[in-house]
Amino acid sequence: MSSQPPTKLGRYRQLSPRASIHVSPLALGLGAMAFGDKHVNMGMAAMDNDAVFNLLDAFFEAGGNHIDTANAYQEGDSERIIGEWAEKRGCRDQLVIATKYTRPASLGDASIKRHDQYLGNSLKSMKLSIEISLKNLRTDYIDIFYVHLWDYHTSVEEMMDGLHNLVVSGKVLYLGISDCPAWFVVKANDYAKANGKTPFVVFQVSYSVLQRDIEREILPMCRHEGIALAVFRVVAGGKIRTDAEEERRRVSGDKGRATFGPWERTPDEKKMCDALEVVAQQVGAKHITAGPSSLCFELAPHVYPVIGGRHVEQLLANIEALEISLSDEQMAYIDGILPFDKGFPANFIGEYGKYPPVLGHYAVFDYPPLLRPVAHTK
Repeated sequence: MSSQPPTKLGRYRQLSPRASIHVSPLALGLGAMAFGDKHVNMGMAAMDNDAVFNLLDAFFEAGGNHIDTANAYQEGDSERIIGEWAEKRGCRDQLVIATKYTRPASLGDASIKRHDQYLGNSLKSMKLSIEISLKNLRTDYIDIFYVHLWDYHTSVEEMMDGLHNLVVSGKVLYLGISDCPAWFVVKANDYAKANGKTPFVVFQVSYSVLQRDIEREILPMCRHEGIALAVFRVVAGGKIRTDAEEERRRVSGDKGRATFGPWERTPDEKKMCDALEVVAQQVGAKHITAGPSSLCFELAPHVYPVIGGRHVEQLLANIEALEISLSDEQMAYIDGILPFDKGFPANFIGEYGKYPPVLGHYAVFDYPPLLRPVAHTK
């Protein structure tokens, strides 16, 4: 048996310092939001079972094992289709399946008239949600169970005690959180560590060259705390495209996602895409989407872009990011196209990992470099 994977998607990495489970460097995720047809009225695309099975087959055959979904995606259809596929292929235990709770898991059940107990972070919502997800996914455990977003009301103690009990029960292996302030994650993990509970090991966030907000607080926090980053919307909801691709979509009518605004690009978005096209040509990439995904790996040692798409061709284009490596000059070039202001306190005390410039007036400091990302091209 050859140890060489079919693609570099099969070169696995430890999820995070606190989680030694090994995952593919790219997770198949935002595509899972389109696994079904319940969200068409929200501007999302739709996929029938055959199309989803083809995409999952291609991902698995290329070496991918990390699949990300949520209980509310497509009113539960996303989980159900993934569960059916994994059962039919007999590969459940070869996968790292992540799902989430907080949004109502009850929407796919017409018999449920009131959804208030099925949403939020409460213990009851947690219990109802995990049972529905286990049933949908046709499994008795979840590899990574995310808090989809903090509801601003559930206490750290209630949330972390409940999640820890799911781990102790064997229904969940690892914990993640998404869409919340950085300070809340630190507070939750400090409570967990001080009280013998299970901490969050991965933080799922939105990030792209067009939306860099996490560089202010979330990225330094994750580096400091040893928390992995699963980043979605890496290609800005499909906005990272060439002029030719945009024209093709305009003519064909297959325009793209309109959930977060108009599908066409703004002048600034076009400016960034032009720069990415230049870099793609320099590194020999066939798709300009390879650059944004490759840049994500440079953020920190444990970063996993959550890729989407409805077609196998889009999946293969995403995998191309594992074949290229950007130079410091190319990354600086992209960085300078749309300058990003990190604001206070970074613009006052300096970057994380260094010493505040004001201290440099009084002494000279040598400091160790931050841990480097995994070199995925070797």
